[in-house]
Amino acid sequence: MFHFSSSRRASLILAALGCTLLAQGAQAADPLTVGVLIPGSKSDKGWMESGFDGLTAAQKEFGAKIKVQMIENINYADMEQALTNLAGKNQLVIGVGGQTQAAVMKIAKRFPKTKFSIVGGSKGDGLPNVAGYDVKQAEIAFVAGAAAAMLSKTGAVSYVGGMEIPSIVNAGKEFGKGAAYINPKIKYFENYTGDFDNVAKSKEATLAAIAQGADVHYHILNLGLRGMEQAAKEKGTHIIGSYTDRCGSDPLYIAYSITGVGFQVQYAIKELVAGKWAAGYKPFGLAMGPAASDMKVCGATPEMKSKLEQIKKDILEGKIKVLEG
Repeated sequence: MFHFSSSRRASLILAALGCTLLAQGAQAADPLTVGVLIPGSKSDKGWMESGFDGLTAAQKEFGAKIKVQMIENINYADMEQALTNLAGKNQLVIGVGGQTQAAVMKIAKRFPKTKFSIVGGSKGDGLPNVAGYDVKQAEIAFVAGAAAAMLSKTGAVSYVGGMEIPSIVNAGKEFGKGAAYINPKIKYFENYTGDFDNVAKSKEATLAAIAQGADVHYHILNLGLRGMEQAAKEKGTHIIGSYTDRCGSDPLYIAYSITGVGFQVQYAIKELVAGKWAAGYKPFGLAMGPAASDMKVCGATPEMKSKLEQIKKDILEGKIKVLEG
């Protein structure tokens, strides 16, 4: 049997305590794991790129506090498998786009301990581990329509959406209503390609609108936007971009609607880090401020800025009522 002096026992206790504290410190320093599914291309100049920008900003903000796994360019048929992969390895999984919602809701039931956030989520049957963030695209689409009517020289504007689902259709309707709010005689052309990434179909739809006089175009597309760009460049018309303010980067674009896709990706991660992440439906839109929803006209006159600000205010106050989505 070994006997230790009181001082020796105290040293051993302190050493053991020190090891425990070091272990606790190492455990506390473990990064929070975040999986991100970007169904399209992270360089699409649209929704997906905005989401990726938000992820990049979160990584810069939180550094070693988070560890990120990202999957991009996934077909609908492979979405559940991609989400399963992410859910098995991460504490939070973010689906960037409403098109991920059905798959997220299915996979979330299999991984009840994993948190899921859907950027572009809508109201529906809630799960205790799923948060749906509604970008409220219809709100800012109305403002974009108003801007388009102010910018149009021909009195005709157009919209091309991808999949013909409620949020995309509602945004198209509100864009047309916003244009008519400024110019009741405006001609408005609306088309859906059935695919956010089909370049040929979006070009064809835009060219058809141009043939009928449209000179300002709006969209909810991903890579399909390339087709709209090709048509506008060929015919000398212009585009109102979506999601991120890139004024001055391309003369084809004369304005941008901000729909805060990246803001919501960053928001989900920020809430996780702060220990405040909560399930349930959360509307964003104009009420969450300019980082979440705004309208930027490149080189806008003071009068134009004032009118657009008033329209945003009227939407927030309910004087102008817009559809959901």
